[in-house]
Amino acid sequence: MATDQKKYGIGIVGCGNISDTHAEAIMKTPKGQLIAAHSRTDASVNTFCEKYDITPFTSYEEFLGNPDLDIVVICTPSGTHLDYGKSAAEAGKHVIVEKPIETTVARGQSLIDSCDKNGVKLAVIYQSRFMDDVMEMKELIDNQQVGDIFMASASVKWFRDQEYYSNSSWRGTFALDGGGAVINQSIHTIDLLQWFMGGVKTISAFKGTFTHEGIEAEDNAVACMEFNNGAIGVFEASTSITPPQDRTVEVNGTGGTLTLKGEALQKKLSDQEAAGREDDAGEATGAASPLSGMTYQDHKNQYDAILDAFHHDRVPVVSGKDSLQSLAIVEALYKAADDQQPVHIRDILT
Repeated sequence: MATDQKKYGIGIVGCGNISDTHAEAIMKTPKGQLIAAHSRTDASVNTFCEKYDITPFTSYEEFLGNPDLDIVVICTPSGTHLDYGKSAAEAGKHVIVEKPIETTVARGQSLIDSCDKNGVKLAVIYQSRFMDDVMEMKELIDNQQVGDIFMASASVKWFRDQEYYSNSSWRGTFALDGGGAVINQSIHTIDLLQWFMGGVKTISAFKGTFTHEGIEAEDNAVACMEFNNGAIGVFEASTSITPPQDRTVEVNGTGGTLTLKGEALQKKLSDQEAAGREDDAGEATGAASPLSGMTYQDHKNQYDAILDAFHHDRVPVVSGKDSLQSLAIVEALYKAADDQQPVHIRDILT
């Protein structure tokens, strides 16, 4: 496909809010070139393509038939990722999927299998892993700067108004969104928590719909976790909190505590003075608008890594298989809340 002299030709499927972030990231990465977009709606795709001076397609088959197209980026509702991705793989295109990979582990695995069968690569966007302070936190944990870890916690206490759900045909539905506050707003944070801690072993949970009308899924959930390393932890998710708060991830070890608050890392280590930086990003990242406070930079960082992996025939970060870890936690949380008994993650992944 691509050589050192040729950029990857990239097309976006779906022209909703998050597509602009992807488009801006792609236009900034040196190994990719945005060339096309597909949407079933003429007005949507034409407006989007005029903005970025690319070719519009309302036919997905014609979009995939573009000989200059190397990579398909899927930015449609989560429950449609498998169908779009499978068609792209069968057309010989690499696939990049906006989180989550799909609504269930089984559907995510089907997409992975399709990409493997057709010899194309698959990556899933979890741009939070590529924030500077997140990467520093991961390095400190891996280098045992906080000693033996025994506890961790994470919370996403955000706000979405009634119109956020009422004006959408798919938000808060199980078929297309996969659930509510946990899988949509919180899966990035769940991914960071399990990435920092080396995976979740068992989960117990409660969930409910308390402040929004007419949605199938939860707007609040809490869970207790046992991690693979023997540590324990708690998790909270909400789209009901006023005022909205910073998302937080805290890791406690025998050598100190690391706290990610919003995008800022706070370090309280036993062998040094407390360090870190405070910012006021929480009001933006937790606000009613899904894209408040978001820039393309972290997406761009992940695109750089993905395209480099594609070019050198390596497994990208985050791969399809890797993305199943956080989705399995979501699925286990829902099952644990529904059944009112603990769920082992291994039972979801097998």
